[in-house]
Amino acid sequence: MTGAAKRKGDKAELEVQELLRRLLGVPARRALGAGRLDDVGDIDGVPDTCISVANWPKRGTLRAVREKPVQAEEQRRNKGSSFVATFVRLQGGEYRVVLTPEQWAAYWTEVR
Repeated sequence: MTGAAKRKGDKAELEVQELLRRLLGVPARRALGAGRLDDVGDIDGVPDTCISVANWPKRGTLRAVREKPVQAEEQRRNKGSSFVATFVRLQGGEYRVVLTPEQWAAYWTEVR
């Protein structure tokens, strides 16, 4: 990852960290060891949940929606979490949480 892309990704992870702290009241923090073969996501501190963050260029947003939840599923397995969520940063700074149908079903069956 280039210096500019890394700074952009780091910024997004810090934004999601703060968002999760505010919304959930959990001690969310950036995970260490990005790019490891046994990657466990971008944010720690959300119980039993693997969090992935994507801050791709405008033209890459659809690709992030398509690819990142699949990658996050592998990270979830590496971490041993029950749940996973991918935060995709949109142009302008808003986030959307993206899940595969199976990931969404895991949440739904838990609260049912």
